[in-house]
Amino acid sequence: MPTVDELNRLPAGAVRRALRGCCSSGRWIEGVAARRPFAGSAALLAASDEAVAGLSEADLRDALAGHPRIGDARAQAANSLSGQEQAGVRDADAGLREALDEGNAEYESRFGHIYLACATGRSASELLAFLRERLGNDQEKEWGVVRSELAKINQIRLRKLIDQARR
Repeated sequence: MPTVDELNRLPAGAVRRALRGCCSSGRWIEGVAARRPFAGSAALLAASDEAVAGLSEADLRDALAGHPRIGDARAQAANSLSGQEQAGVRDADAGLREALDEGNAEYESRFGHIYLACATGRSASELLAFLRERLGNDQEKEWGVVRSELAKINQIRLRKLIDQARR
């Protein structure tokens, strides 16, 4: 994994591949890559936030396509980014898992896309409460919450991308 300096020096295709591991939105990838060179990690994270802020609804849907449902068995692989981020769901009891599944289905029916939440450091019960709270949002407000949660996730993933190079 590259440091920020190495990310600055990588060929464009390699930068895009590295960034794709953080977010599947092509517009986000291009937005971040276009802001190179980065003066440091703060500039990289700011570029990410600016790119997320500029995403259209279609771009957000592209980003959502790269995320599994909260609690999805495929997401629980401990070695995947989603599995690491959703660690708080891994040990949830059957009742809580069922409630998350039902909440995910209700959310998807209401909004037409998966429930995205920055799961890092959150328990299954916290994620379920956040889901239920968001069911009261209108479409416009919910897209704003999705954008905010995506920005948090992308920052965490970018930090992991560049922090791994220091180890």
